[in-house]
Amino acid sequence: MLQRLSRLTVLIAALCFAAAASAAIPTYRVEVVRVYPHDPHAFTEGLFYLNGYLYESTGLTGHSQIRKVDLTTGRVLMSRDLAPAYFGEGIVNWRGRLIQLTWQSQVGFIYDLASFRQIGEFHYPGEGWALTRDAHEIIMSDGTPELRFLEPATLRETHRVTVTADGAPVKNVNELEWVKGALLANIWLTSKIARIDPASGRVVAWIDLSNLVAQSGAGDDEDAVANGIAYDAAHDRLFVTGKLWPKLFEVRVVKRP
Repeated sequence: MLQRLSRLTVLIAALCFAAAASAAIPTYRVEVVRVYPHDPHAFTEGLFYLNGYLYESTGLTGHSQIRKVDLTTGRVLMSRDLAPAYFGEGIVNWRGRLIQLTWQSQVGFIYDLASFRQIGEFHYPGEGWALTRDAHEIIMSDGTPELRFLEPATLRETHRVTVTADGAPVKNVNELEWVKGALLANIWLTSKIARIDPASGRVVAWIDLSNLVAQSGAGDDEDAVANGIAYDAAHDRLFVTGKLWPKLFEVRVVKRP
């Protein structure tokens, strides 16, 4: 009898743990607040908002650019082409500099934010996917479950955090944005954004963008996936777009009904 009770107790505990684990990560959806035009030829790799403008990096070898974009009209106000050998990736601003990764070349570039004049470069092992920042560090994704934390002055890596969901590593962590003390990350080839605790790497929420994919106007191109998150902290506005999307959305994150 005691043995049966012991087995029953273990079974109940296991079921409770499984139920708790499956319910541990809530999923939210987004409501569209406003729609803005976006260059349908932009293979968006990096995006951030600063002082009324969007800054965007685009990929594809031979077509990569950094851009300053008018939010309302989508018009490119200033741009700089990368050398044809480079596939442009994520960007971030830090104290008057724009810092950019490349995909597989293991080199990044540093520009004057006001003029896009190149003022330096840096190197890193592995691939470069995305960049964002908090008040003290620059944070980098490389397509693996690991996030790299960089010292802003030297861009040297200080430590890493592994992104996990329900204890399992999350692959394809892509475009990043720092929002209210957490990291938002597009998960490449999905319509999901992960909200990540930067200290532990744990995914604390999923944001479902599937309704935006349907509204994006991007057609059936398999490369036209959600990628690009920007946040206007002063006005609490969140923007999202995708590769080759003709629209950029201002959205509100809400609970599922």
